Amino acid sequence: MKASYRWLRELLGHSVLSASPAEVAALLTGVGLEVEALTRFGEASDAVIVAEVVLREPHPSRPKLGLVTVALGEGRTEKVVCGAPNVPEPGGLVVFAPLGTHLPAKGLTLEPKDIGGVKSEGMLCSESELGLRIAGGEAGILILPPGSALPGTKLSDAIPTSSDTIFEIGLTPNRPDGLGHVGLARELAAILGAAFAPPARKPASIDATLDVERAVTISIEDTERCPLYGAALVEKVAVGPSPLFHQYRLEALGVRAISNVVDVTNLVMLLFGHPIHGFDLDRVAAAPSGLPAIVVRRAKDGETMTTLDGVERKLATDDLVIADAAKPVALAGVMGGEGSGIERATSRVLVECAYFTPRGVRRTARRHAMHSESSHRFERGVDPSDVLAVLDEAAALLVELTGGTAAPATRVVGPSVAEPAAITLRKERLDALLGVAITLDEATKLLVRLGCKSLGGDASAARFVPPLHRPDLAIEADLIEEVMRLHGIDRIPTVVPSVRPEPPRRRSPHVEAGVLRAAVEVGLSQALVFGFTSERDLERVGAPKATFILANPLGEERAAMRTSLLPGLFDALRRARRHGAFDVRLFAVGALFLPGGADGLAKESRSFAAVLAGSRDAVLEKPTALELLDVKGVAHEIVRRSVGRAVEVTHQAADARAAHLHPRAAIDLSVAGRSVGRFGLVHPSVEASMDLGGPAWIIELDLDVLDAVGAETPRFKPLPTLPASTRDLAVVVHDDVPAGDVELAIAEAGGPIVESVETFDLYRGEQLPKEHRSLAFHVVYRDPKAATDPENAKTLTDAEVDQRHATVVKAVTDKFGAALRS
Repeated sequence: MKASYRWLRELLGHSVLSASPAEVAALLTGVGLEVEALTRFGEASDAVIVAEVVLREPHPSRPKLGLVTVALGEGRTEKVVCGAPNVPEPGGLVVFAPLGTHLPAKGLTLEPKDIGGVKSEGMLCSESELGLRIAGGEAGILILPPGSALPGTKLSDAIPTSSDTIFEIGLTPNRPDGLGHVGLARELAAILGAAFAPPARKPASIDATLDVERAVTISIEDTERCPLYGAALVEKVAVGPSPLFHQYRLEALGVRAISNVVDVTNLVMLLFGHPIHGFDLDRVAAAPSGLPAIVVRRAKDGETMTTLDGVERKLATDDLVIADAAKPVALAGVMGGEGSGIERATSRVLVECAYFTPRGVRRTARRHAMHSESSHRFERGVDPSDVLAVLDEAAALLVELTGGTAAPATRVVGPSVAEPAAITLRKERLDALLGVAITLDEATKLLVRLGCKSLGGDASAARFVPPLHRPDLAIEADLIEEVMRLHGIDRIPTVVPSVRPEPPRRRSPHVEAGVLRAAVEVGLSQALVFGFTSERDLERVGAPKATFILANPLGEERAAMRTSLLPGLFDALRRARRHGAFDVRLFAVGALFLPGGADGLAKESRSFAAVLAGSRDAVLEKPTALELLDVKGVAHEIVRRSVGRAVEVTHQAADARAAHLHPRAAIDLSVAGRSVGRFGLVHPSVEASMDLGGPAWIIELDLDVLDAVGAETPRFKPLPTLPASTRDLAVVVHDDVPAGDVELAIAEAGGPIVESVETFDLYRGEQLPKEHRSLAFHVVYRDPKAATDPENAKTLTDAEVDQRHATVVKAVTDKFGAALRS
């Protein structure tokens, strides 16, 4: 919204609004009407002066140029070189820029200039050089009306609107009252504690024989969308340019001046924030009664009209139109029609001012992709109580600018708009929301200054009726916000809340961040998956059945709140492979929505899932498909890096195996004896049903369990000062015996002197029995005191180690039926 500082001062009075533009901007911003920028319009107008042409002569050496002598007042004259084609005859008034004048619009500072042997000390200016037109304008210099000013007068004094400061205000959609200068002036008056009355005037020339009711018939068929429609009549108008005073006011506010009649409609809209429209009454089709007819109705199916922008539009039955007896002549609240617009020959003007409900205008504007100054205001809600004042101002301006005469009274039809419901303001609630004590008397004074009507009350509560120009005031909190705005947001104290120490609590976001970081470190890429999926996909991946189903989903594939991240990751894998990317490393982190939450809502469980497919990373060698140990390394590292604890890997038992994993490659992950997740090869049936296009491996982690386990703080372990003794042990066991179980048996049998056990080889071959394999372990023996109490530790002898190693071998062979392999 652009607003004129000069216009606001005219509305409020210079004595009330004596603050500078920067101070006014601060006042408006302080109450929530943010002034985003201040710009000067016609800045050069304060430096240039009115001059009278005294003599015109041809240039002695330049045929296309002329010499113009101008009188500058007080007996001063100046001769300048001018090439403009429209220099007036002697006696005409022009605008002269003396030497040293800076013209910001051109980035030019005038200096003496020798042109063809003639010294020119000054310049006759055009509107574009003075920055008084949005774009274009008539070619040549600016010519002022005869007798409009004396020579030597500053242009800003001769035409005050040629110099102004413009506020660029960033209005929020809930403040439609700020879309007009009356609303902004009312706001400033409330801030300053001054009285304010909107403009109210009658036309200077009235023809008592004119009667709107006898000149046109007006009817409203849809009073829900248009509860109020008013009209004023002005006849004997002479269409032509507006006076420069009004033209420059419009140009300063970003509106192009067109003609005096059209300019009046724009000026009134900018003044009140209430759009109006002018009809050429002689072009409005007559009803059977013989009178021109205005009908506010819904458009008929298939009806068309051409709007003022020259576009033919096919109307919908939901569109509200202003029609004559034959056809629509305007889209209500959006734009007028081409057939009834103002022309040079127009002599009778019917001015329309109505109230259209915001919702209907919004639908029509969006349907036809039209955003006009009118729709911008009607969509937010105009003031229905100012219809008569708007019509009177429009009629008065038309009479003033066109020389016409107005009908003595306007006509308003419709059931009108109901007064807003009263709102109760409680003292207790006022103090609670503001955090500062404000008496109800003070709050009442502030609200009354904003236009609210007080219905009285007591010390605990008061009741108010908000004004019609503030449709955003509907509940108690709205009134409290208004009190805060006028009281001063900066006067609300800042209170630092007290901090109460609590025992440290681990939260999943911390572990989640660690898992996410670790996943990226080991080479995975994060995928963003939907929170909704299909019940069929959840069933395919063996996930818990979805409990929470959307009643009106966008589609079947997004109908259920997910209980697994795998459907989303499999969808990403499927898309990647269809686009030729076969090596996939993706992961996702998010909530699973499971039954069992409070109040019947979903219980959110934080989860991590990853899908790996294709070949392992390799350099200068043939691609090799991912294997179990590759995926184990990734899963192991993610867990270890995120919580800093030892990770145990065990094959899933047949009765506890996840249905979506291959029986021979379904592995559990445990930390501190608690299962935190699993990994393995996707079952061939799931691979086929999900159309994955090849084998895929998955990793799943329960972040809530990981969080409960907690991250372990790394501790420094001193280097041992005593040497270790090592032994290697190779045994042949059945394929059903997990290597981890053998490792555990070795550690238990070896007792405290077994420092570590590591599997370093697995072999299958013809030399071994069928369904058997050879496992080789590296066992390290050392006195356990070597790290904790080195002074009392001792070096183990070979005899001690051999004796204990023999115990280990016997334990393994007895427990697993293993045979030693040399």
